Amino acid sequence: MDVSLVPTDTTEDVRGRGRGLARQIAVLPVGSYEQHGPHLPLATDTLVACAIAREIAAAHPVHPLPPVTIGCSHEHADWPGTVSVSSVTLHAVIRDIADSLRRSGVDALVVVNGHGGNYVLGNVVQESSARGERMALFPAAEDWEAARERAGVATSLLTDMHAGEIETSILLHTHPELVRPGFEAADFVADDRRHLLSLGMSAYTDSGVIGRPSLGSAEKGKELLASLADSFGAYFSILTAADAPGPVGERG
Repeated sequence: MDVSLVPTDTTEDVRGRGRGLARQIAVLPVGSYEQHGPHLPLATDTLVACAIAREIAAAHPVHPLPPVTIGCSHEHADWPGTVSVSSVTLHAVIRDIADSLRRSGVDALVVVNGHGGNYVLGNVVQESSARGERMALFPAAEDWEAARERAGVATSLLTDMHAGEIETSILLHTHPELVRPGFEAADFVADDRRHLLSLGMSAYTDSGVIGRPSLGSAEKGKELLASLADSFGAYFSILTAADAPGPVGERG
């Protein structure tokens, strides 16, 4: 196991980091285990989510958590190696983790999502926030767009759907040894994917790639992560604010 994916904090480390903070925040990377074409590993989304979480933890006083490594990847089921859990299971896991954190004095949770197919994470955050619990989902599409522009990523977010310029760049920066040869000639564009949920990824790509990995670079990966760490500042402020919104029925 790559130890960089698992925080090595002791209890005293966590206690010390939280000392003096009015409100403590944990950061939970959530990825997937699914095909990413012939050039990226099945664990790509988890590796990306962990890389983002590490950048956040380096810039902000948050508690990093080990990743959830299997998500909702049903649209990739036609490729060997892909493993999924149900949306109900993923929902329950995130709720249980948040409940456990609150019992130990960490009352805010940021879910760092590395897989676009984990749609249910938005529902978890939405429902938790309505109950007055402090939770956020990161990054939003706007955060990715800001990062794309700062890093000079040429591919739009629509085109850069899977194993493309962004994911290849982040892994070239963080785990270059895991990027297999051939990404330079793996580009494939399929912008009209309106039936994706009904037909799955195999209806749109033979290789598993949708995007332009040939444009990826380690330099872009570094800038993408730096931008996301900067964007996280607004989330940190919202979750630590004394007047964060409570349940609908309690708002003035």
